[in-house]
Amino acid sequence: MIVDCAHYRDGRRQHEGAMPLEQAAARCAQGGFVWLGMFEPGPEELATVRECFGLHELAVEDARAFHLRPKAEQYEDGTELIILRTARYDDEREEIDTGEISIFLAEHFVITVRHGIASELHGARSRLERRPELLRTGSGSTLWAILDQVVDSYAPVVTELEHDIEQIEATVFSGAVAPTERIYSLRREATDFYRAVHPLLAVLSRRLQPGRTAAELLPYFRDVHDHLLLVNEEVAAQRDLLTTVLEANIAVISVEQNKINLRQSATVERLTVLATVFLPLSFVVGFFGQNFDWLTSHISSFTAFVSLTAVGLLLPCLLLYVWLHRRQHQPAPQLPELGGGSPDVRHGTREGHHRPGRTR
Repeated sequence: MIVDCAHYRDGRRQHEGAMPLEQAAARCAQGGFVWLGMFEPGPEELATVRECFGLHELAVEDARAFHLRPKAEQYEDGTELIILRTARYDDEREEIDTGEISIFLAEHFVITVRHGIASELHGARSRLERRPELLRTGSGSTLWAILDQVVDSYAPVVTELEHDIEQIEATVFSGAVAPTERIYSLRREATDFYRAVHPLLAVLSRRLQPGRTAAELLPYFRDVHDHLLLVNEEVAAQRDLLTTVLEANIAVISVEQNKINLRQSATVERLTVLATVFLPLSFVVGFFGQNFDWLTSHISSFTAFVSLTAVGLLLPCLLLYVWLHRRQHQPAPQLPELGGGSPDVRHGTREGHHRPGRTR
């Protein structure tokens, strides 16, 4: 839908309220420029705007689709299409909402097509209308006002994202395990935000080239460019920091897993000792409780019982001790030294051969 449509001339708005598209297109020939603002228009509305202002069909097609990164396109009729990505931080969901603004910039008109709730431009229009000296420079002043508002809106997002990262850092580096899904979510948001900020540097650098912008607007565009450079550096640093936090969180998870394994090993050790204590009793009960009478019928005295029991218990222990002792004192296999061969070979001689000029 059309949000606002105004005709600006001599640094002033020439009327109050919106105007029809046909009237706005006719005002373009009266000097000054027309600023038409639209929010999520349908295909029919865009087709009407294209017929009234003579837009290129590829430019209208780009304005209808959602892009992942900002860009700028120049068309043969002098119209320039500039696509920006907007961002806003939602405190309730603790997530970044993104939007898009497509700007058709020509000498006598500016058409803005907004998508997403994070792309509001009323503040930019109001601030520009309070600067008649900038409005007199032409339609390029609207691009500055839009860029200035979009870049300024990045700063609160950077601040809130930094606050979320600090919370995750405090959890991880205190030795506790942070939710890995939350770290991945922040990393994805920081990456999406970086894709909105970094390509915009090329768009702004293009406006700073000689002849692309009025001399009166160059200082304002440089100021926006400086702010954008700072935001770009901070977002890049946040991406790297989140990668470090993720690695640290994985290390903390590994430490916790090792602690669990140690506790399990200690429990198994206690159970093993307990089973070892009951092993002799299990042997005695198993041997004398068997159904083969010819093995136990000749044991008729207590002395024979004790002797057989002692031999049955001590003999396996003795065999086990001998086996462990021999294994402990068995020489370890020696690895061949680097270079291989016998000492004679390493010193340049072999059996049956001698160096020239020497006797055996």
